[in-house]
Amino acid sequence: MGYEEHQQQSQAITCRFAVITLSDTRTPETDTSGQTISRLLTEAGHRVGFYKLMPDDPVEQFSAVLENCLVDHKIDAVVTNGGTGIAQRDLAVPAIEKFIDSPLPGFGELFRMLSYEQIGSGAMASRALGGIARRKPVFALPGSTKAVELAMTKLILPEIRHLLGELRKK
Repeated sequence: MGYEEHQQQSQAITCRFAVITLSDTRTPETDTSGQTISRLLTEAGHRVGFYKLMPDDPVEQFSAVLENCLVDHKIDAVVTNGGTGIAQRDLAVPAIEKFIDSPLPGFGELFRMLSYEQIGSGAMASRALGGIARRKPVFALPGSTKAVELAMTKLILPEIRHLLGELRKK
């Protein structure tokens, strides 16, 4: 079966996402990146089944929240934003990597390529990543609202139904 046929077969899938914002400075009212993710998901016919805003650190708290999302049968996929840079407190990537069973290196590569087109060489400092953890897609995005919109519209939303369709096959 070709790629287009896979895409067509999975169009009826609705995904329930967990959205986690990692930030020391944002509040639920100022979390424009989390709000953007939620809005784009809803507009695409998906649902936000869980939302949490939490500090970048400590990593143990974030890992516990991620673990809960991965074992929750009401959550199909996880998108985080923030904590993907190179600062000492940017701990999302190493925490998420511990859960990844099957990396999706193309996600990070494509995100950085698209980001380069927008912001130039600063894109190299992004450690955005994607992977499969416990049969659920997990994506770690930068905290920038523009970066979130880029990743969601160009990469995640066009592929999430296909990814879930493949993951749900026996």
